[in-house]
Amino acid sequence: MALPKYTEPHYRIWHYFYLFVCGCVFFFLIAPLFVIFPLSFNAEEFLVFTDGMKRLDPDAFSTRWYKDMIYGTKNPWGLAAKNSFIIAIFATIGSIILGTLAALGLSSRHMPYKGLIMATLISPMIVPLIISGVAIFFFMAKVGLAASHLGIILAHIILGTPFVVITVTATLSGFDHVMLQQECWLKNQSMKELLKKLLMKQIKLKLIWLLKKEIILDL
Repeated sequence: MALPKYTEPHYRIWHYFYLFVCGCVFFFLIAPLFVIFPLSFNAEEFLVFTDGMKRLDPDAFSTRWYKDMIYGTKNPWGLAAKNSFIIAIFATIGSIILGTLAALGLSSRHMPYKGLIMATLISPMIVPLIISGVAIFFFMAKVGLAASHLGIILAHIILGTPFVVITVTATLSGFDHVMLQQECWLKNQSMKELLKKLLMKQIKLKLIWLLKKEIILDL
């Protein structure tokens, strides 16, 4: 974004210094990718830069690691990737359903103990992940779900639901229930049908964005 022509010199210097710092941080975060990506085409047993790769010898490059990840020919990468996708999809669906229903209830003005319920729902975001992970593991172990798909999916739903609750609640915070009643009376429709149309229209884009975000986080 270009600065206006009337910007004072010290503000201009600070602006470009800020952009420089942001660029350095961004480069620091993505710099490992420039090493890992070419290293992933290594044909050897270990992920190292061989002399053949340094000479750009075609025989020194291979897609064996990607084949292992997809098909699991020598290492269980394929099984791990398959489990990740299964867990991500079901955990995302569960988080969005539970979080949306909770947000619809919390958006009502007549909801009792709204603050206490909201604090309980978003508590997984406040507690450090290591503590939540250990607590969930011991609980799942007691009920026999520690090493199962269902247990991992439930754990991801617990950790992902607060994000949905906060996002959808913020979207519904400006929803006018009086207007809903008036429109229901004017259009001669049932409250249930009109509520479904208006709410889904208002939160549909948020749900699509949350669907993408939750799948990426769960992966």
